[in-house]
Amino acid sequence: MDVASLQSFNPSPLLSSSNSVSIHRPAVILPGLGNNTGDYQSLKQTLNDKYGVSAVVAKVSRLDWLRNAAGLVDPNYWRGSLQPRPVLDWYLKRVEEAVEEAKESTNGSESVSLIGHSAGGWLARVYMEEFGSSDISLLLTLGTPHLPPPKGVQGVIDQTRGLLYYVQDNCSKAVYTPQLKYVCVAGRFIKGCRFFGNSDTEPAVSSADSSQIVSESSVNGSSSAPNATTLRARFVGQGYKQVCGEADVWGDGVVPEVSAHLEGALNIFLDGVYHSPVGADDASRPWYGSPQVLEQWVQHLLN
Repeated sequence: MDVASLQSFNPSPLLSSSNSVSIHRPAVILPGLGNNTGDYQSLKQTLNDKYGVSAVVAKVSRLDWLRNAAGLVDPNYWRGSLQPRPVLDWYLKRVEEAVEEAKESTNGSESVSLIGHSAGGWLARVYMEEFGSSDISLLLTLGTPHLPPPKGVQGVIDQTRGLLYYVQDNCSKAVYTPQLKYVCVAGRFIKGCRFFGNSDTEPAVSSADSSQIVSESSVNGSSSAPNATTLRARFVGQGYKQVCGEADVWGDGVVPEVSAHLEGALNIFLDGVYHSPVGADDASRPWYGSPQVLEQWVQHLLN
């Protein structure tokens, strides 16, 4: 199920005070690779204060991600057939703890919503497969690289060393039913281009208006927008290629749009949306959790 684009959703604020009581099922925010709990505090606060959604962020520090180095001693890492467990047991445990905390915060809610940012999205799928999904009503992913890179493409190396192939082959397929909904949100921040080839023209930068195109150029630290943006797009394109096998595609600056959607889910793309809270700016470089972007997908938490 695809949605070509979404108009901004502007619900009247359900709550205006952090002292108000949540009236919706709680949500658990799952950090992406390299992110920590603190990166999502603004998103958590807005969900609670403006929309009445009690949110818990899984407790993850940046140093925690070094635990993944344990996979280096697993022969499957070098074969490209690594499995999530036991390497990622530490993360799955944090998800379990956060889910229980979310339920307790709303006096024993029977179900929760999972909001997975980046790798947190496919890790949520692993959690649901391993720990069960009976208490999950919604999995909403933000810029998650769901699909493994295609095999046999020159210069492409599976950076997950087999993890995404495992998820694709072993985790439940996405659905959109009254009992469980998958919603996959992808950002269109910048279109990549090949490092070598016909890239003489300035590549596209997506935004809600022309003022953000100017802002994108200034973020690159150069007043020569065509040259600076072209160089940026070449490097971004190489990152996209490692994820989906192609460089000249749209994406959020890290994850290409085509990789962030799942067959069977409600798939959405949003223009002008950057990948990460780190390096984001609500005015010139909004990410998925910026207030003006949040209002375009928050309705799925309120239903």
